[in-house]
This record gives sequence, C-alpha cells and structure tokens, in this order.
Amino acid sequence: SPLQSPWLDPPSFGSFFRKKMLSSALRRSHRAVLASAVTLARPTAVGALRTLRTAAFANPSSTVAHRRALGGVGTARMMATDANAPYKNIIVERKEEEKVLIITLNRPKALNALNSGLMSELIDALEKADANPQVSCIVLTGGEKAFAAGADIKEMASKSFIDCYKENFAWTWQAVSKTRKPIVAAINGFCLGGGCEVAMMADIMYAGDNAKFAQPEITLGTIPGAGGTQRLVRQIGKSRAMELCLTGEMMGADEALKLGLVSKVFPAAETIPEAIKTATKIASMSQMSVEMCKEAINQSYETGLQQGLLHESRAFWSTFATKDQKEGMGAFVEKRKPDFKDC
Repeated sequence: SPLQSPWLDPPSFGSFFRKKMLSSALRRSHRAVLASAVTLARPTAVGALRTLRTAAFANPSSTVAHRRALGGVGTARMMATDANAPYKNIIVERKEEEKVLIITLNRPKALNALNSGLMSELIDALEKADANPQVSCIVLTGGEKAFAAGADIKEMASKSFIDCYKENFAWTWQAVSKTRKPIVAAINGFCLGGGCEVAMMADIMYAGDNAKFAQPEITLGTIPGAGGTQRLVRQIGKSRAMELCLTGEMMGADEALKLGLVSKVFPAAETIPEAIKTATKIASMSQMSVEMCKEAINQSYETGLQQGLLHESRAFWSTFATKDQKEGMGAFVEKRKPDFKDC
C-alpha cells in the first residue's frame, strides 16, 4: 500500500531531494508513490461528490427527467447530504436555498426494484435528512420508466418463514413513514408492489400521466407485506383495494387521482419539477408547525376521531408557545411576509 511506504516519511522526502542520491528510476518510482498518496488523501467530500455525479449520469435512461427537473427549478447548488458516505442505489441531492432534499431511487436496470441495499440507503438518507436543519422537505422519486417496480424478487424468492421473521423482512421499511419531515413522492412509470407501498408512505403523492399502480403480489403466490393491504384500503376504499390485491391488475394515474391515491397528475416531464415546487413552498413555512401538522394528520389516519381531535387541539395550543406563531400572526396583521425562524 502506498500509504505504508517509507518513502512517504517527510524526512525521507527532504533527504531524497537534497542529496539526490537515488537513481532516475527510483525518482520515477517515488513520484508515482507520492501521486498515489495524494490521490488517496484527497478529502472524502470531493470523492463523494464525484461519485454522486457519476451515479447521476451513468444511467441516462433513468435520470434524464431527473436531471431536467433539477436543472429547471431554481439555481441553487446541489450537494450530497452525507459527503462521507455516497450511496450506490440512490442519488441524494439538496437544493440549498430552498432547503429541499431530492432522493432518487437509482437501480434502472432492475426498474428500481427494492432490494435490501436500496432500502437501507433510503432509510439512512431519510434519517440524516430528519437530523439536518438545512433540510425542511423531501422529494422522493425514481426514473422515467419506473418509480419502483416492486421488491427485488430474486433477493427474496428463496427466503423461508424463519428468514423473514428473524430479519423483520419489509417491516423495517415502515421507517420511511416515521420520517418527521414531509415527503412528496413524484411518481412516473411503474409503481408496483413494494414500490406502491413505499410511495404510500409519503405524505403527498404526485403522479405523471404514465404512472401505473398495482399490488401484484398475488400473482407470485404471496400477498403485499409492507402496508399494501392496510394503506391502500384507507386511501381508495375496501372494494377497489380488494380488487387490485386479489387480481394483481394495474390502475392508471387518472383513476388513482379520482380515487384519492394521488393528489395531482401531470405530464411525466413535469412531475418532478411540480413536486419540487410544492416541497419548496412547504419548506418556506415554520418547520415546527409543519411537523406538528403532519403528525396531527397522521393521527387522524391511524387513530379514532376523538383521539385525533385531542391530539390536534394539544398540538394547536402548543404552537402558541413558539416565536413562529407570533411572527406569522404579527406579519398577517402588519400586512408583510413572515420571517420564520423555526423556534
């Protein structure tokens, strides 16, 4: 290893250059070792950003819409969320001025099939985003052909019941729904099985006009395992959810909009820009109030009416202990734009 070479000891360098006692061959060898050491010693952030750029452009078929969207909304510089840990299966970028994080699922050859590596990276990126005060809202997206075509069948085909039980298989995915900051899902192409389940863990779902939704697990001799039988019923009703889960058939974007699975449908090329636009608007609000509001709405989704109303009232009252509430109402009275400080 070049980093272990005695030629990298600083006194050796000085002696080498002062006395000129080495042959030209050794000098060439020394320069090569030094060059290797410099390369290895470059700051990890530089390497991480290079990895990020390479990942973004290595698979053009999956990232054309992604790059077009990121270039077309705002001019803020992009950077990795965690420069010391570049990801292999996702692209993570941040619009600094807007405080918006964009996570792109990036396994295009597998239509973004959700394997353990991708899901681990996604959960890690979301946890880092939650802890990052420079991130206020998250956009989750995939490629032009597929948001995610489901869980990775090759990875799970040979699993036994014991394997699934011990690994908490797919249960760990619920961490996506526990993210405190809002997630806007921008969905183009196939959104099937586990992909549809992950999309439903987002707080707002936008669909491109080419989006296709389905829970086709029944055709593989199994059933949805990451929320498909639960969240889908709550979002589109029992009858249609039962029909989709028992037949495995697909549902288009227009029907998904009609039934309330998604809130808006756009031409596919506009899905990501529109999601970023909404995320930017959310990020401009008081972040404490945003997170409290998300939590209260989720309570209505997950508990009874009276419990939800009580939670809402307490959250509402608690906002009056914040400076942002005073700033927001004061700005309204004074007819000016509020300047929230998230405190």
